[in-house]
Amino acid sequence: MDTENFKDQCADITKEFTLHIPCILAERVEAYASANNSTINSVVIEALDSFFREQKNLTG
Repeated sequence: MDTENFKDQCADITKEFTLHIPCILAERVEAYASANNSTINSVVIEALDSFFREQKNLTG
């Protein structure tokens, strides 16, 4: 997705959507956020960002 299309589709810097994940994973995210004085949102954002950056590096 190019940057201009993203700006047109999402006027706000954030976009809300719902994920359905296994309870065991949700518990791990909650525990990690609590142990690191963070929020669940921040943990998920950082994890996704890290994952996609790594994928970009693997594909060139």
